[in-house]
Amino acid sequence: MNAPLFHQATAVAIGGRAVLLEGAPGAGKSSLALALIDRGATLVGDDGVALSRQGAILWAAPPPNIAGLLEIRNVGIVTMPTAIAQVALVLTLTTDAPRYIEQAGEALRADLSIPHLAFDPRGPACAVRAEYALALHGLPRTETT
Repeated sequence: MNAPLFHQATAVAIGGRAVLLEGAPGAGKSSLALALIDRGATLVGDDGVALSRQGAILWAAPPPNIAGLLEIRNVGIVTMPTAIAQVALVLTLTTDAPRYIEQAGEALRADLSIPHLAFDPRGPACAVRAEYALALHGLPRTETT
């Protein structure tokens, strides 16, 4: 694995695949992560992840200095279990996301093409929509030895 690069994003692992949640401060990254964790996801990192490339696979891991810490707005910082996972999807949180898309775009992270969607984090079903985005547009999990 290459030396990790710090990336300003929040990430969760779902079934061994990481979803990078990107966006401006206050966009809802931690809130969406918390909703996904409530549905069974595992925290990778909040407000920062360590990205490492291994061949054609991009890995997301918790940065040592903030590993397991998640900010819950209006509540405080809590400690949670973490995971390392293959990056499968990038969601950029924005209220300007298109209502309908036919296919995901691409985001380059560590010179690897990762499926990318603009994603509106508002509404009670945002975690379910994020899970569907991963199922429909995310890279498949690659078995490693």
